[in-house]
Amino acid sequence: MSALAVFLPLIGAAIAGVLVFVPTTDKDAKHSLDLAAQLVTCGCMLTAALFAILTFVDVVSHKNVGTVELFTWIDSGTLEVSWALKLDTLSAVMLCVVTVVSSMIHIYSVGYMHHDPSIPRFMCYLSLFTFFMLMLATADNLVQLFFGWEGVGLVSYLLIGFWYHRPSANAAAIKAFLVNRVGDFGFALGIFTVFVLFESVTLDTVFAGVEGRKDAVIHIFGGDFHALTVACLLLFVGAMGKSAQLGLHTWLPDAMEGPTPVSALIHAATMVTAGVFLVARMSPLFEYSDVALTAVTIVGASTAIFAATVGCVQNDIKRVIAYSTCSQLGYMFFACGVSAYSAGVFHLMTHAFFKALLFLGAGSVIHAMSDEQDMRKMGGIWRAIPYTYGLMWVGSLALAGIGIPGAFGFSGFYSKDIILEAAYSAHTGSGHYAFWLGILAAFLTAFYSWRLLLMTFHGTPRGDERVMAHVHESPPVMILPLIVLALGAVLAGGVAVDYFVGEQAGEFWGEAIRIRGEVHPALEHAHHVPLWVKLAPLVAGIGGIGLAYVMYSIAPSLPGALANRFSGVHRFLLNKWYFDEVYDFIFVRPTFALGRFLWKTGDGKLIDGFGPDGISAISVNLARRAAALQSGYIYHYAFAMLIGVVTLITWYMFVQAG
Repeated sequence: MSALAVFLPLIGAAIAGVLVFVPTTDKDAKHSLDLAAQLVTCGCMLTAALFAILTFVDVVSHKNVGTVELFTWIDSGTLEVSWALKLDTLSAVMLCVVTVVSSMIHIYSVGYMHHDPSIPRFMCYLSLFTFFMLMLATADNLVQLFFGWEGVGLVSYLLIGFWYHRPSANAAAIKAFLVNRVGDFGFALGIFTVFVLFESVTLDTVFAGVEGRKDAVIHIFGGDFHALTVACLLLFVGAMGKSAQLGLHTWLPDAMEGPTPVSALIHAATMVTAGVFLVARMSPLFEYSDVALTAVTIVGASTAIFAATVGCVQNDIKRVIAYSTCSQLGYMFFACGVSAYSAGVFHLMTHAFFKALLFLGAGSVIHAMSDEQDMRKMGGIWRAIPYTYGLMWVGSLALAGIGIPGAFGFSGFYSKDIILEAAYSAHTGSGHYAFWLGILAAFLTAFYSWRLLLMTFHGTPRGDERVMAHVHESPPVMILPLIVLALGAVLAGGVAVDYFVGEQAGEFWGEAIRIRGEVHPALEHAHHVPLWVKLAPLVAGIGGIGLAYVMYSIAPSLPGALANRFSGVHRFLLNKWYFDEVYDFIFVRPTFALGRFLWKTGDGKLIDGFGPDGISAISVNLARRAAALQSGYIYHYAFAMLIGVVTLITWYMFVQAG
């Protein structure tokens, strides 16, 4: 079942990929090919989701954990790598989340991409992306994990730049690819370090040897460093790139250039969660490095507040949700940083449902608004698209973490709160840093979520009259996946809380996540924090919603007045803390200058100057002059021979005289 769950998306992608190259000019035949690609990929994904759920039940209920070895991949010296599927609770959870959410995105794409001329190619990319993510999540060793890791990076490039006729899409795809290569280089170095330490990249072997190498030292750059700390920090660099943490986050908002289903697939349950999964999977290593855990906590908390502040001033509906993703990933990371790995994975799971719901809901709005994405050109459309409006409310309530303590809450209410409680109960400087920034980020999250709702659906219509007159609800093939995701956004948190972070967590996770409870008891103590700590996220969320209503419903002139009054701050946030500009100044411009120098001076003046334009030009010139001597007259040749004879005799006479 696990193998089918993993490889069915690859089969669907292969079939859809073949259909891309079927030549046809007939409109009906083209429609048939499109329909075939959609049916095959959606069918494979739904079947994979079914097998993933059955695998999850088998793993959790019957404790049927272990490794399914498919074949030997690499056998060179001490490096032995098998192509195998690691089955435990963590991989089973990822299997379910990825396949279910991806299935809904596949079905949604049938309606959203209905008029696109390259449907088989798009469906092929979606399924191929899902396959690589599943390979990553079920990897038995770090090399196979890296294979899936690079695979999602490659296909994300293809998906972000799917509309390659747009220069902005091409630029965004290249940016995502290059920024991720920076992180992936760190990840590769981390794999090398692990192999040097343990002489293996197989996860079970590495984890079994951690205790014996907890004090190992590695000598690099003329100094001795704690080996596990070096390995964990390098692995975390890879996680930062893939999960868009502060410093390597700049590709994420630009990835909105791809079609909306791509945004949902990349930003919800798949690519951006790979980094969180990696840290949770490598928890046995991170548990022996407080330095690495502190770094994860600080970076995660800083990312959460950074992205939340930027999300408050964005006007593109998809970019607001993209920065929300970046912020929520920060929560997941600082949960892992205080050793509450299961809380981070819990939020990963709930976030997958409500964030995919929000992205696809935004796509429904864009579909209704004839591809308009600027919220300043929307407003007053909730009556025209009531289903989308209601479902966006569900997603926003889950994102804001709204609920009634002890009674009911949306999914984010359970997962976000336990993260903040764990950060507080860590009783470390980095833990308190994460807690307070997390509370502030919760306030801002609720604010920008309701800002989005009010600007998009309420108030007076602000868009083009012709566009506003034709606003219409999306077809059922787009609404039904939203309903399924909404059920997850409503129920997943309450259903899973006891298993993921509650009383049954130890039995549920087994050996999939390992915590040294006596050293890092944050998750255990999170259930005994003061009442004000439990209520603080909810109060912050309600406060953010209230502020949004004041600014965008009661006093709609207030945002403009504040932007003018604090123009510097507004410009700073609108320009995303100027990260792009700083990177452009430090890296991009010098790189272009170096490239231009090598092109003009190195290639043009040196290589071409001494090569094609130099030596070769001289050779051609000499050959041309020599050819001019071939006149065809016998007396010219006789004269030349006479000159030669005279020269030889003269030379001989001088030699004899000497």
